[in-house]
Amino acid sequence: MDESLETVLVAFDEDRGVGTLTMHRPDALNALNAQLRADIVTGLELLEERNEETDGVALRAVVLEGAGEKAFCAGADVGGFSEASAGGTSARSHYDVIREFPAPVIAKIDGYCLGGGLETALACDFRLASETSTFGFPEVTLGILPGAGGVQYVSKLASPAVAKELAMTGDHISATRADEEGIINHVYADDEFDDAVDEFVTDLAGQAPLAVQAIKRSADMAVHSGLEEGIEYDSHLFKRLLETEDHAEGAAAFAEDREPEFEGK
Repeated sequence: MDESLETVLVAFDEDRGVGTLTMHRPDALNALNAQLRADIVTGLELLEERNEETDGVALRAVVLEGAGEKAFCAGADVGGFSEASAGGTSARSHYDVIREFPAPVIAKIDGYCLGGGLETALACDFRLASETSTFGFPEVTLGILPGAGGVQYVSKLASPAVAKELAMTGDHISATRADEEGIINHVYADDEFDDAVDEFVTDLAGQAPLAVQAIKRSADMAVHSGLEEGIEYDSHLFKRLLETEDHAEGAAAFAEDREPEFEGK
C-alpha cells in the first residue's frame, strides 16, 4: 500500500505491519498548515483500515517522519495561526488522533522539531532523533505560547523549569539535551539513524499487538488518573489479555523455547 495525499505520503510494510506517514512539504520545512494537519488524520485513518481487512491486527506500529534533509516539522505556518487558534479543533485534531491511535506512533525526528512540530512529536508514543536535530518552542517571539499542550507535556516529561525555559526564551536545544531531559526517547548518530530507528520499530512491531495497545492505553491513563484507579484499570486489561490467542501463543512459545508468532487475536 502506497498512497500520496496532497501533503502526506502513506506507505505500509505488510511483512512487518508497519505504516509510515511522511509529512511532505520539504520546501516549507514541513510546516503545519490546515492541509497537512488534515492529511495526517486521513493518513492514520487509511492505515487503521488495514486492521479491518484482516483477521487480527495487521498494523503494528506507525512511523511519522518529515520529507527532506532539514526538518521533521519546523512548526506551524505563521499565516495559519488564526485557523489554528489555541484550543480550536483544527489546531488540536491531529494531535488528538495521534494520541488516541490504537497502535504506537513513533516520531522519527531528523532536523528541526519546533513549535507545533515538537507538539506533534510529543503527541507520539516515542520520539527518536538524529544527533543533529534541534528542539524548541519559538512561539514567544510571536507573542503567543505553544497552543496544543506543549508546555504541559514538557513539564511532565522533563520539568516545569525546562518547559518554561523553552517556551519563554524561544531558544533551541540539542537532541542530546532533549534526551537528557527525557523529552525524547533516544538520540542516534546521524550515520546510524535510519538503521537504529528501523531496528527499534521492527522490535516494537514484533511484540504482541493487543498487549502493546493495552500498554499504550494504560500509560496514557496514568497521566490523568490516580494510582488506585490506574491499577484497577491495568487489572481489567490484564484479565482481558489472558483470554487472547496471543497470550496462549506467548506462553506456548516460552515453554517450547521458540520465538512467538503473534497475530493480534
